[in-house]
Amino acid sequence: MSDSLDHAREGIEHAHHAAPSDRFARRVAVLIAALAALLAIAEMGEKSAQNDYLTRHIALSDNWAFYQAKLLRSNLAAAEADILQSLPGADPARVAAARKTAQRLADDPATQGAKQLRAQAEQLTAARDATFHRYHALEVVVGAVQIAIVLASIAVVTRQRWLVLVAGLIGALGTLACAAVWSGAAASLL
Repeated sequence: MSDSLDHAREGIEHAHHAAPSDRFARRVAVLIAALAALLAIAEMGEKSAQNDYLTRHIALSDNWAFYQAKLLRSNLAAAEADILQSLPGADPARVAAARKTAQRLADDPATQGAKQLRAQAEQLTAARDATFHRYHALEVVVGAVQIAIVLASIAVVTRQRWLVLVAGLIGALGTLACAAVWSGAAASLL
């Protein structure tokens, strides 16, 4: 019976000495879970920003193509007016109509002339670029959080507390950066 008691005491002592290590592992596991949740949120934002960027890029490309087509048609109408005017016995009404068409295609707020399309394209460019910066910033956040998860995982295996601190610091910075990007405050900082 004393062997059983000795064995039980050894087991209790072993469990008592192992408890801090298990507590360490549990705490690191909670950190890893929190980092994984942050990673999921950041990846959702990253994917959303990527889709938004691609959508805006396509709209911008379409707008510039429409602008170029309007400008080309305006230049052709102006060239037609010049050619008609240079002909002997030119019909002033046809020349005036061609010039009016050229002017309407170049600048017409009612039907989006080339001037209006260019201004719209410049606005779309700014919006697309802002979305790209948001996407890039979230890419950096995702990478940092992935590194933090790896460091925390290594800390569990090696029992190195400093790795947990580094992982926690990177995770905290990732959280702040993710919040800043989501709020739109610091997308250009990363």
